[in-house]
Amino acid sequence: MKIKHGQVPRGLEPMEIKYGRNPLEQGRFGRMFPHLPAATFGAGDEANFNNLTALAGAMTADFDLPKDGPDDEESGIPALYTYFGQFVDHDISFDPTSSLQQQNDVPALVDFRTPGFDLDNVYGRGADDQPYLYDGEMFLQGEPLQLGDAHARDLPRNNAFPRRALIGDPRNDENTIVSQFQGLILRFHNRMRADNPQMTFAEVQTQVRYHYEYVVLNDFLPRIVTEEVLNALKIGGKYDSSKPEFFRWTTQPFMPVEFSGAAYRLGHSMIRPGYRLNGAILLPIFPVPAEGLPEGLTGFRAMIADWGIDWGRFIDLDARPDDGTDADRKNRLQLAYRIDTSVTNPLQGLPVPVGGKVPSLPFRNLLRGWRLGLPSGQQVAQAMRVRVLTDPEINLGKATDPGQEPDPKIKNIAAVAGGVFAGNCPLWTYILAEAMAYRKDVLVPAKGEGKSVATPQLGPVGGRIVAEVFLGLMFGDKSSMLRVDPCWQPKSGAGYQLKDFVGYALGR
Repeated sequence: MKIKHGQVPRGLEPMEIKYGRNPLEQGRFGRMFPHLPAATFGAGDEANFNNLTALAGAMTADFDLPKDGPDDEESGIPALYTYFGQFVDHDISFDPTSSLQQQNDVPALVDFRTPGFDLDNVYGRGADDQPYLYDGEMFLQGEPLQLGDAHARDLPRNNAFPRRALIGDPRNDENTIVSQFQGLILRFHNRMRADNPQMTFAEVQTQVRYHYEYVVLNDFLPRIVTEEVLNALKIGGKYDSSKPEFFRWTTQPFMPVEFSGAAYRLGHSMIRPGYRLNGAILLPIFPVPAEGLPEGLTGFRAMIADWGIDWGRFIDLDARPDDGTDADRKNRLQLAYRIDTSVTNPLQGLPVPVGGKVPSLPFRNLLRGWRLGLPSGQQVAQAMRVRVLTDPEINLGKATDPGQEPDPKIKNIAAVAGGVFAGNCPLWTYILAEAMAYRKDVLVPAKGEGKSVATPQLGPVGGRIVAEVFLGLMFGDKSSMLRVDPCWQPKSGAGYQLKDFVGYALGR
């Protein structure tokens, strides 16, 4: 993969090359609803802080240790989709400059990722500028991992403690699962390169990207967004660039803060308190020394050798029936938690290296939304001309199945902080509450047969924001699948899913 003198490495092309636009405007954040006023939740900074703290507490579940076997909070979505969503986020958005401590000037924020699904978080700036990522036209891989996939390897790393990963975006090493998924992407490329020796490096890269974009559009989005929302963005069954109504840009795609600061933070509610990586290793997401669990899934370090992931525990690669035995429960497909207004308790107390001075993830999300000047969920729903949730419909706690007893700890939004959130719900919380009202019955393996699980999906506000941004970024990138070949499909056909992407990387 030789870059000629004067040629810009992929991922750093100025916008007039990649999008035909002004390079000085690359990577800006902006607003989908610039006419809407910022929501506030009290008189002055202290009142806003205190009230948002109370709301974050109401959205946090009771403490729960990782365990084998099903629980009531599980959805019908395999657990890997949580971390695939995180990987996608790292591909399209990175804002290291905004602050939780002061109001942010949104147009001045810079997106340090190209706002497109171009895998610049994998390919980096190319082999000439970042040769330490590559071995010829293959990606370098790290040391072997045990007890999971037979060919699993850690990411390539430097030799200085704590041995940071040599990858296109260091955030893809921030936890064990996204780190090993990054390793799968490297293996997918390497196999595609080996299987297609007649292709140039650029052609292989395009094929990898198209498979990834296909999964984003045709598998990931339909799992988290209602069919009604997605169909409204299609003509003749295909996504059409004329259909997005609220994410509209005149000069170049930008990253809307309504997406990055609220709607796409849905994945935080899907995180389990812990995960079983393989037959021997069950870990919490963060260490819990008081419970005799000194290790967690935290990253930015060399992977422990016996932490290799058995991917059948994270994605439905094969049948994993659960007949209730300990062996079956340790081997079962783990499922993401439901998209709802409940966040697993360990995220309320992030370790200092992760959370810094603001350790509560729910509070960080709420605080960031306020600092970014996001409008309330009710304001956005009115602007989108969809039904606005009433206060009695905005409940804080775990989603339950139809006919099941409600979560006894559920609390109504109007009862929090003296009613300051009545008719004035933060956008992130509103979108999660809306999802609880829109459910899709999903069949998952259980006791050897299909079991239907009511699985919340993003509705007309959250789903429309996420889907329009995904489509807008793809239609705005002249090298994306939707622009170059909108009818493209993988060789295996229209049913291609994330499990097929993972299977190919594994050599199946």
